[in-house]
Amino acid sequence: MRFDILTIFPEMVNAVLDSSIIGRARQNGYIEVNTHDIREYTQNKHRKTDDTPYGGGKGMLMSTQPICDCYDAVTKSLPNGRTKTIYASPRGRIFNHEVAKELAEYDNIIILCGHYEGIDERVIEEIVDEEISIGDYVLTGGEIPACIIVDAVSRLKDGVLSDKECYEKESVASGLLEYPQYTRPRVFRGKEVPEVLLSGHHENIEKWRLERSLEITKQRRPDLYEKYISEHPIQTEAKKK
Repeated sequence: MRFDILTIFPEMVNAVLDSSIIGRARQNGYIEVNTHDIREYTQNKHRKTDDTPYGGGKGMLMSTQPICDCYDAVTKSLPNGRTKTIYASPRGRIFNHEVAKELAEYDNIIILCGHYEGIDERVIEEIVDEEISIGDYVLTGGEIPACIIVDAVSRLKDGVLSDKECYEKESVASGLLEYPQYTRPRVFRGKEVPEVLLSGHHENIEKWRLERSLEITKQRRPDLYEKYISEHPIQTEAKKK
């Protein structure tokens, strides 16, 4: 899978996506992530990518020409396959695990990172397929949302994680928040690891984990809990018994 990120701060994106699991996935060829500096496509000697907005107002707006020229250069280099262009924006669809799964079905994802007061609306009309928001708050730019989208989507691709279970049973992905987990030492500051986890009885362990996940989800995310019990009536009825 290939990601192309259009930004005026490519070093910010690479600092995140060159590290840890995603960095190794890039090195091993499971995913391809390219950053493209929009400034390189400006047609003025000062490499300006912004201008004052028509109608007045505070701040600057990113201009059409450098973004669209950058986009045109990227799309010419894309391999065949399904492609989607995303603009990271507070007014977009809220990003979650279901959206990540949708995006993982594409071959190429292009992400446009806005800055300042945003970008000229004609850019969105011309090149963007969908606006996506990572939450109801405002950031200084689209680079952090772009990294979040790449990370969440990449880990669903074969080879990026060691086993599908690594993402299928995690919080939210499974439909529930994750159960508590423990490692050595067995006792720490008077707190002991639950006895069932030391029993070696896998059926009891799985039952305990489900019960804890249900309790935590019901308490902290009742919306997820109600959705889960409506879709898994047999499991939840067995838990009640």
